[in-house]
Amino acid sequence: MLKIGLTGGIGCGKSTIAEIFHQKYQIPVIDADIISRQLVEPGQPALSVLEQTFGKCIINPDNSLNRDTLRSIVFSDVQKKKQLEDILHPLVYREMQSEFEKQTSPYSILCIPLLLETRMKIFVDRTLVIDCSVETQIERVSQRDQLSRENILSIISSQVSREYRLSHANDIIDNSNSTSELAQQVKKLHNQYLLLSKGNTNNSV
Repeated sequence: MLKIGLTGGIGCGKSTIAEIFHQKYQIPVIDADIISRQLVEPGQPALSVLEQTFGKCIINPDNSLNRDTLRSIVFSDVQKKKQLEDILHPLVYREMQSEFEKQTSPYSILCIPLLLETRMKIFVDRTLVIDCSVETQIERVSQRDQLSRENILSIISSQVSREYRLSHANDIIDNSNSTSELAQQVKKLHNQYLLLSKGNTNNSV
């Protein structure tokens, strides 16, 4: 079974593309963000590790994770950001692999926003990059999350560059055009992945 790593910068439309693969072609989607949230739910071991590492200030009165506080801590300190990544990333990838092994479809979509940032391209057979201009990213995130332009640019700058992402892609979807053009791009890749899955299951380039 092929493992397709879907990635892209903030606001590029990763979830939209993943949903098309899932709804139109019944392809399983394993989402790193969803798994990451599940790992830090109240009572989960990872949440206890985070509390021990960053202090009780990151825990809400209902014992849930205070994401805003944790975010402010790690974004202001490179070392603390690395600590967080060292705790969560191995757990996320392990859980993704476990979910992948349960699937029976010709291929699965693994939605991993930080696939290239974590240098885990080797984890997947092909890297599918969802691309759009930086200005489009800013516009979408501003409308979706009500963040300032400065905050959005700060997030974008913390990720790998658009050029780096494109240079490491096996496949690219341009998500700056119409919905119909988007569907055509997904259809073309779906057919390509079906063909590849019938041959060698390791099609890394």
